[in-house]
Amino acid sequence: MTLTGLYVPLITPFDDNDKVALDALEKLAVDTLTAGAAGLVALGTTAEPSSLSEAERRTVLDVVAGVCHAQNAQLIVGANTPDALAKLTDRTAAALTLVPPFVRPGERGVVAYFEHLAAVSPVPLVAYHVPYRTGQSLSAATIRRLAAIRAVVGIKYAAGGIDEDTVDLMAEQPADFAVLGGDDPFIAPLLALGATGGILASALVAPAEFAALLDAYREGDLGTARPLGHKLAKLSRALFAAPNPTVIKAVLHACGTIPTPAVRLPLVQPEASIVRTARELADPRSSGLR
Repeated sequence: MTLTGLYVPLITPFDDNDKVALDALEKLAVDTLTAGAAGLVALGTTAEPSSLSEAERRTVLDVVAGVCHAQNAQLIVGANTPDALAKLTDRTAAALTLVPPFVRPGERGVVAYFEHLAAVSPVPLVAYHVPYRTGQSLSAATIRRLAAIRAVVGIKYAAGGIDEDTVDLMAEQPADFAVLGGDDPFIAPLLALGATGGILASALVAPAEFAALLDAYREGDLGTARPLGHKLAKLSRALFAAPNPTVIKAVLHACGTIPTPAVRLPLVQPEASIVRTARELADPRSSGLR
């Protein structure tokens, strides 16, 4: 399978009664795809999955899967264990699977773990490499070992910037393996190095602009890509100035896209000044950057 273009990890909107706002979720999914996204990510970290009940997770997945099917778009689902993977169906293009967090199993352990998951998963895997959350670094050589696992079709690459391993990986990318940028402020330089796309929460606020950025790099239109990349990096920094997705939710609510800015513990509302700065940079209702 081929994973290219913009994939947007959806939030889980809540209503005034702390219930999942399913109508708002469905509209957000439709609008994001209409604006140019290639697919959606359900139950990624942006969706606050650990704060959802099993029933809520099933309902969210049903809604997003229905939208993707109707729009002929790809669906990626956050799933990190054999049990979670076993529940996925053919409605899912791939699972977004986190490198084992906290235990720091070492690079050999990471490869062994993904070999095990690949053997039991009913869908292809996209490894989620985010060392500042997991505590586990991966070298370019190890990522190539992951790419050699038949069912591992790509990586959400969120290494915290552009370092030597990034340059090494991008200089010799594995064949038929998607490198999807996952650090929103650094997506432009990663695309310039040859990334095939991005999984970008900031695109909830400006989906058309992020889709245009990816298109511009794919087409070699640097006159469009460079200034747009600068603007989107500034927007992303503002949206991630407090723990994700608190600022994104606050901005979407302020512009009438979702019914409340509510997040569930352990997340709390961001400071008003942070939201104000983010709102000054984008208008989610028109997907127009200021």
